[in-house]
Order: sequence, then structure tokens, then C-alpha cells
Amino acid sequence: MTARALYRAIRQRLTQADKPAFDAACLLEKHVRLRREELPLRGDTPVAEDVCTALWADVERRAAGEPLQYLLGEWEFMGLPFKVGPGVLIPRPETELLVEAAIAYLNVQPPDAAAPRLLELCAGSGCVAISAARATGCEAVCLEYSADALGYLRANIALHGLEDRVRAVEGDMLLPPRGVLSGSFDVLLCNPPYIRTEELPALQAEVRREPVLALDGGPDGLRFYRALCAWVPVLRPGGLLACEVGMGQAEDVARLLEDAGLCNVAVRNDYAGIGRMVRGYRAKADQ
Repeated sequence: MTARALYRAIRQRLTQADKPAFDAACLLEKHVRLRREELPLRGDTPVAEDVCTALWADVERRAAGEPLQYLLGEWEFMGLPFKVGPGVLIPRPETELLVEAAIAYLNVQPPDAAAPRLLELCAGSGCVAISAARATGCEAVCLEYSADALGYLRANIALHGLEDRVRAVEGDMLLPPRGVLSGSFDVLLCNPPYIRTEELPALQAEVRREPVLALDGGPDGLRFYRALCAWVPVLRPGGLLACEVGMGQAEDVARLLEDAGLCNVAVRNDYAGIGRMVRGYRAKADQ
């Protein structure tokens, strides 16, 4: 079978997907190493039977609802590749707001002999901390509870050659340290689970394939934000805290951060106009 015929057959099989043409092109590129824009010129390229078999196995998994990102084994975030698969949250464009906030903050800090330090809680694939570290040269610590996600986190640190500046630590965000990290970090970032428990069964089938540990935010969706407030002391005075929030949660999370003593708390909307990121600063001694 030719690549062009395969592409057409895959599109037809994936008609129930949101973007059948895109999915077909991605799966074809993975197995045949032929990009969609190359089809007009190279579409008559014959595809070996064993390649067709492997490709079609992925097509059937996609038709059954498995996320495209898991089938590809890699996904882009901030223009960079990150390894993903079952057991880790898939990077999403709105989460790039956290990285942008960290970059903007670190780029205006006065020069210091020591490299700035960043802590990411619920790090998952590590896409947030790794992207920030690559862009700013900061050191980063990534805390992650899930053993499955830790595997991807460590693989992504190695993928980007950042073993000397980014460290993966197994730990539970719900158990904040007692004083040992006080004032240790310039930036604290977090994209915690924030979906209300009762809403989980109604999520899209693909989203339900992602780890529930990365989705379930408790009865009101705010469980991890309350825990986040206990981590404020790890920030140095003037340090930045930024977190992603779910739809309709921004005002509640902003109040929690204000009650925890953060100042200049503000909400930033995502590309759809939804309040998606809340940030604030640890007060300085003279404030």
C-alpha cells in the first residue's frame, strides 16, 4: 500500500476523532517518516507490510480513544519536545502561562552570584520547570508523587541535557516541609489537580485516560491550592508564586493566596479568555 492510500484510509477510520486529518498525518509521520506536506510529491512511496501492521495497530488504539500524544510518545510544549505516555499528564498550551510568568520574573531580577532557583510542585513530565530552566539558566527542583510520572520527568531532564541544573524529587505536595527549605527559592510554580471529584466521570473519554492523580482536586477542586499555601515559606521575600487554575476557580484561589500572605495577587486569562493563572509574591520585610 502507498503512503497516500494509507493516509486516506486512516482519515476514514478516524472520522469520529476531533481532527482526523491531523491525527492521520501524525501517525503516518511516526511510522513512515513522511510528513503530510510531503504526500503530494512522495505519496506513491510504498509502505512495507510490517510498517503498515504497526501503524494500523496505533490507528485502532486511537479510534478506541487513546490520546494521540500517548501513541506518539512525545508532545511539544513551549516549542520543545517532551516524552509522554500513560501515567503522566499531557502538556497543554495554557500551562505555558506558568513558564512565561517565571521567565518574565527572572529576567528582571538583579544579577546575583548564585543562579536563581525554581521549585515546581506536581511536576508531572517536567515540561514547566525544564522549559523555564532552558530559557533562564535557573536551577530547578521538580517534586512529583507518581512513580509513573517520575519516569517521564527523569527522561525529559535527560532529553534536554539538564541533569546538572534540574533535579527530580519524589514527594507529596500535600506534605509541605517544615522550615528546612525556608527562603530557598525565587520562583514556585504549580499546575495541580483541580477538577472536582464529581466531575471526573463527565470528562472527555480521552482525558479520562490520563492519570486520575493528576486530575482529581477533591470535592471542591481546591484541595491542592490549600496545600500550596503552606509552601509559601519556601519562597524568598519578593519571590514569585504562580499556579494554573480550572475554569471558575481563579477568584477562590486568589483569595487563598492573599490569606496566605502573598501580595499583588493577580489573575491572567488564557487564550480563550478564561482566568487560568493566579500569581502573587511573598511579601518583603518592609511591606
